[in-house]
Amino acid sequence: MRYKLFVGPKVRALRAQRGWRLEACAQRLGISVSYLSQIEANQRPVTDRVLAGLMETFRAPAELFEADNDQRLIADLREAVAESGGLGDPIPLSELRQVALQSPGLARRFLDLHRANHRLSERLKLTEEAVALDEATAASSLLPYEEVRDFFHFRDNYVDSLDRAAEDLAREIGLDQPGPADMLLEMYVRERMGVDVRYAAMDDVMRRYDPTANVLWLNVAQPLATRVFQLAYHVAVANLAGEVDAELAGARFRSREAVDVCRVGLGNYAAGALIMPYGRFATFARARRYDVEQLALHFGASLEQVCHRLSTLQRPGQRGTPIYFVRLDYAGNITKRHSATRFQFARFGGACPLWNVHDAAAASDRFLVQVAAMPDGTRYLCVARAVVKRSEAYLRPDRRYVLGFGCEIDHAHELVYSEGVDLKGPVAPIGVSCRICERDDCAQRAFPPVDRRLNVPEHERRTVPFRLT
Repeated sequence: MRYKLFVGPKVRALRAQRGWRLEACAQRLGISVSYLSQIEANQRPVTDRVLAGLMETFRAPAELFEADNDQRLIADLREAVAESGGLGDPIPLSELRQVALQSPGLARRFLDLHRANHRLSERLKLTEEAVALDEATAASSLLPYEEVRDFFHFRDNYVDSLDRAAEDLAREIGLDQPGPADMLLEMYVRERMGVDVRYAAMDDVMRRYDPTANVLWLNVAQPLATRVFQLAYHVAVANLAGEVDAELAGARFRSREAVDVCRVGLGNYAAGALIMPYGRFATFARARRYDVEQLALHFGASLEQVCHRLSTLQRPGQRGTPIYFVRLDYAGNITKRHSATRFQFARFGGACPLWNVHDAAAASDRFLVQVAAMPDGTRYLCVARAVVKRSEAYLRPDRRYVLGFGCEIDHAHELVYSEGVDLKGPVAPIGVSCRICERDDCAQRAFPPVDRRLNVPEHERRTVPFRLT
């Protein structure tokens, strides 16, 4: 599906940064003043020719004018407004789209206020429960994690400076060529960093560094892929601290906790980029049609690490297939979500029960493939696989997750998982979550959308006991 591209606020901001008057800018672009004025007011979309002129005139990359961030902002805004639907009449999607495109700064400020209100409501509920149960304390706020999730969300899950620096470091270590990553990393840590690497059983601790003794402990009970990743993390944070600090300074987080959470997140990002260097990984992924098992075997990584890395292949000029990645626990809670696509994940509440990630929990050790369509008509090839992270102890429970990844149907042929799938056949009608789903005829609906009025028939009972108006 091709969307009309409206870039008014971006063009207006670029022109203001250079101090150009409307007439002078229109002359540079080779268009009329009225046309430029309409573009900046988002009254007219830009054509391919005008887009090329904008890129050349402002010396701006094509990624700056992409519509994906706008679509994400509209989706987030719609979900937030929908949750406040009881305060008045529903706000049409066209009006929300206009706000997001015309005043993105105001839209983001509204989202900040909405999330703050949501957190306060949740904390109030937890406090009431704690008092009722005579508990000493209530659970802490998730604000830092939400801030960090948004940081990666609006960066398309790609951090260019850190990714390129990690690739250079991988070349220095020798990880840009096939070879045993564990041996190369351990040799680098011992010989170049002067750190002693030791192995021991450490319950649920995967890595522990003692800076006084200069000893790095790794949990021998963990799988090889986990030990390799923890080695890579130690190497990355020690060598790329400058790049990480620069990203944290630019993010302008509002709390110390968010900075700490993001520092770990950027360290994990750098570790993945180190053991799966961009150029080598992207080339091999295309050659193997994004077969995650082949990629895991070739790079000595886990399926989760590979799926996460696939969602980061957004380097300008070297982009891979746009892929989303999500990790859920068996209760349906989304614990990781990254996307280079327009695929939207629920921020609050459960995910759509018709999405195949829920079926994967009962189908361990095999991949499930589904062609699904969002309410806006965009179709996706959805792949899901259950994984188990062993505790290696009888009295400690294993950790069980479902990994979900996929792409828009236009790119489905690039993935090996499309083999034997009728990409033009029937689709599963899924949504973000019941609270904002537009569908009128879903028999699996858990509760009505908060921005729609409902009618409950007195003399008729269907699977869903109400109708939407």
